[in-house]
Amino acid sequence: MAERPAFEFRTSAACTYNNSDPRCMEVATNVPGKVAVRNSATGHTVEFTAVEWTDFLRGAKLGEFDLTA
Repeated sequence: MAERPAFEFRTSAACTYNNSDPRCMEVATNVPGKVAVRNSATGHTVEFTAVEWTDFLRGAKLGEFDLTA
């Protein structure tokens, strides 16, 4: 069985990483067909297929996840 390549995470330039409050989301897109999202504070990672990620981004750009007061 071939070993899966390791995810290479990157953080958005908009993230202001602070050592006393490390709350940045990190994304890895280097594994073909997969996207991983990691919480920099906890290390918890969630994986998506490329299609799921594309659908999520499309919905976010259209305001599908906007919160109302």
